[in-house]
Amino acid sequence: MFIKDLKIGEEVTGFFLVKAKNVKTSSANKPYIDFTFQDITGEVNAKLWDAKGDIETLYNPGTVVKVQASVTQWQQSVQLKIIKIRAAEPADNVDYDLFIPTAPIDAETMLNEILFFIDKMENEALKKLVLAVLDIYKPKLMFYPAAKSNHHAIKSGLLYHIIRMLRSGDALCEVYKNVNRDLVFAGVILHDMEKINEMSATEAGVVEDYTMEGQLLGHIIMGIKKIDQIGRELGIDPELSLLVQHMILSHHYEPEFGSPKKPMIPEGEMLHYLDMLDARMYDMNKVLKDQPEETFTDPVFVLDRRRMYKSKYGQSE
Repeated sequence: MFIKDLKIGEEVTGFFLVKAKNVKTSSANKPYIDFTFQDITGEVNAKLWDAKGDIETLYNPGTVVKVQASVTQWQQSVQLKIIKIRAAEPADNVDYDLFIPTAPIDAETMLNEILFFIDKMENEALKKLVLAVLDIYKPKLMFYPAAKSNHHAIKSGLLYHIIRMLRSGDALCEVYKNVNRDLVFAGVILHDMEKINEMSATEAGVVEDYTMEGQLLGHIIMGIKKIDQIGRELGIDPELSLLVQHMILSHHYEPEFGSPKKPMIPEGEMLHYLDMLDARMYDMNKVLKDQPEETFTDPVFVLDRRRMYKSKYGQSE
């Protein structure tokens, strides 16, 4: 039973991976568990209304569970009302590859592609800075997602996000000759690197929670602190370090999204739109991939509640 095959009104039994779990209190003042389940075909919300036992420690993110549930609908979305639930056991012979969405390119291949782009950089100081950061984060970068939910929230999703942006940025630098290619490459590789410390994720690429530093500061502030620190340790030209920090600081563009300043250099402007473009293309492909041709999706929250259209002329990855 895959999530994409769930039909409202049915009762199903199947295995799912717990992506997220929140203990809440109902209007009747009784505790319940709000889950997000996932498999390779998608995600679904689920509710365990009659939660009993030590519910704070039961079925945490990264756990595969066997579930019997009714398939219901809530606010135009499929939802599971859990009847029975237990953790998967060795005798179940669970194939974990069926539950963990993974980037479509091997992590080692993606890392080698990033190193290829770094090798193209001409500024040796900037190259040294990027390699120093990459050396620190490489072990976790191999499996980390780029987000808890939304774009590239898959195993090795951060690597996948970076290489797609590098490819696009490399092509755009051929068009816009006023842009420093080395700064663009550095900004792309480093802009989200501190998500590795902002979020706590398992080796399956599932984010368990945000860290204290991630909640108090966020990856943007954490990122500029790290660049400042490493830049000083390596003796990097302060202006060069500052330019990279500014690109990281401004890449979300708006204060409400975490950037206190908009880009003030062309490379920062390009970084912002490369980031937005890749996130939007990823989310659009995700919702349209299994959508029948010549039909509209339900409103997509991460795409400003737009209903996307699957054209017979379109393509999906």
